[in-house]
Amino acid sequence: METFIGIDYATWWFLLIGAVFTGYAILDGFDLGAGALHLFLNKENSRRIALNAIGPVWDGNEVWLVIGGGALFAGFPEVYASLLSAFYTPFMIFLVALIFRAISIEFRSKEPMVWWRRLWDVSYCLSSALLAFLLGMMLGNVAQGIPLDKDHIYRGSDMSFINPYACMVGTTSLALFMMHGAIYLVMKTEDRLYAKLTIIVRRTTIFFVISFVITSFYTVLYIPHMADQIHDSPSMFVLPVIMILGIASITRMVAKRRYLLAFLSSALVISVALMIVCLELFPVILYSAGAPANSLTVYNAASSEKTLGIMLTVAAIGVPLVAAYTTFVFWTFKGKVTLDETSY
Repeated sequence: METFIGIDYATWWFLLIGAVFTGYAILDGFDLGAGALHLFLNKENSRRIALNAIGPVWDGNEVWLVIGGGALFAGFPEVYASLLSAFYTPFMIFLVALIFRAISIEFRSKEPMVWWRRLWDVSYCLSSALLAFLLGMMLGNVAQGIPLDKDHIYRGSDMSFINPYACMVGTTSLALFMMHGAIYLVMKTEDRLYAKLTIIVRRTTIFFVISFVITSFYTVLYIPHMADQIHDSPSMFVLPVIMILGIASITRMVAKRRYLLAFLSSALVISVALMIVCLELFPVILYSAGAPANSLTVYNAASSEKTLGIMLTVAAIGVPLVAAYTTFVFWTFKGKVTLDETSY
């Protein structure tokens, strides 16, 4: 098996896909969180400012989702096939919600009627919250495992993705993104809207901490394979410690109104949470509940060595370019939001 810096291509591809989806969760996470909070902003001017806070970046942030899906298909096509078969229903709902979220942002300002704008406000809020919840639900199902046969074909029902653990992870994901989005919005606003958002930040932080504690306890008690790596490698215990310190940093920085540090701490929590899930599953990508031997791993589900090598080279060029573009956009539109004739 070919290697690069002592690591085989399949593992590099697993790390790359994990990094891309982590980037998506951090970047589009605050967009979705801001959208889920949209109806909590009562005034027309406040809603316009909130929309324009994410206006220059939301569609670019979704590029990371496209890259992640393409990378999964290129690197692990069998995982891609089994995953979409298992989650056909939530993926279709996810795509519809993505469409409604996009058109809500773009259509809202096209007409001045109050009913028109309220219609798209509700659509934007509900679709954003649904997207955040569905992302968490799918992560929860991947973490606890799905029924696969020896040919890696999904053998569950169409609605088995709805289960207590998936709903808990979905709620935690929604709470995390709402907090992440609230912190982002408070950094982009001022005056009375800023004051209102400081209250929303505190409430969403409490919502996240409660959801996180409940989901973590359930995971430790009822999803035992999600703690195997930490049991076998005590050095990995540093990751949960970092995540707890990150959550503590969020609450401390919010209390001190140092929102940039709170936002960075929130991004750290997202990164470490996904890192823990990936490392606990590794080398498994798609765990087979009830029959672990049927699981899809980085080795039995990977594309050919030649494909992985070529695509890894392409990714090594393309991903940094997208990261550079994303950085440029954020730098260009930094600072507080002001409304003008070109605003949403």
